[in-house]
Amino acid sequence: MLTFPNAKLNLGLYVTQRRPDGFHTLESVFVPLPWTDALEMLPAPAGAATSLTLTGRPIPGDPATNLCLKAYELLQADFPELPPVQIYLHKIVPIGAGLGGGSADAAFALKAANDLFSLNLPIEKLERYARRLGSDCAFFIQNKPVLAVEKGDVFEEINLNLKSVSCMVVYPNLHISTAEAYARITPQPPKHPLREALAQPMSTWRDTLSNDFETALTPSHPVLAEIKQKLYDAGATYASLSGSGSAVYGLWENGEPVAMTWPTEYTVWQGML
Repeated sequence: MLTFPNAKLNLGLYVTQRRPDGFHTLESVFVPLPWTDALEMLPAPAGAATSLTLTGRPIPGDPATNLCLKAYELLQADFPELPPVQIYLHKIVPIGAGLGGGSADAAFALKAANDLFSLNLPIEKLERYARRLGSDCAFFIQNKPVLAVEKGDVFEEINLNLKSVSCMVVYPNLHISTAEAYARITPQPPKHPLREALAQPMSTWRDTLSNDFETALTPSHPVLAEIKQKLYDAGATYASLSGSGSAVYGLWENGEPVAMTWPTEYTVWQGML
């Protein structure tokens, strides 16, 4: 079972309050980004234990704690008849970039197991498993634009069509941990209601749509503002930090970005949403 877990972008991201459980209440629109890893799941040979093979971008931490393994272990706890598997993850989407790559891998591992072993789990149940793995993992089960609220794991329908929009994502080889990002945040209500802002032409988003993490992180990481300005200089209709950073993206409503040169250590993805 070969799948291609895709990343996501945040259109606006507001941290509105701290929760008693230690998390934060968020408001953001999640949009699938067709920048993908590759994930394969196969039944393990007879007598072999479940294993995970990692290639591509190095993933920090103990592989035994990888979310793909945790996803399969969650299912095994409820379906003990599930056999050991071999999981192969080729990592392409940058880590610590605010693109949700690790969350996507976990969610796609759940979906791969569901399909491989014909568990016939409905979407709602897959989302419940995904929420146990991470706040934004559940988004990747249905993988369509949503307004995300609460911890970023409760979704509301939103009418948003970005199919003809060109996108460039620039990762400056800067890992920003979630802990660092949230430590710099001061929760506050959004200045402009997100759903209302996104209902207006994209040309207005520059003035009404923002990411609280961008404001919090740019003083310590001025490169974020530099990338954003370069995207606007190249004609982007809208540009922003994604998630809690450090990838910055630009959207072109009409046409494509002009040719740009980036430092060799940067990673750049370009395509249609």
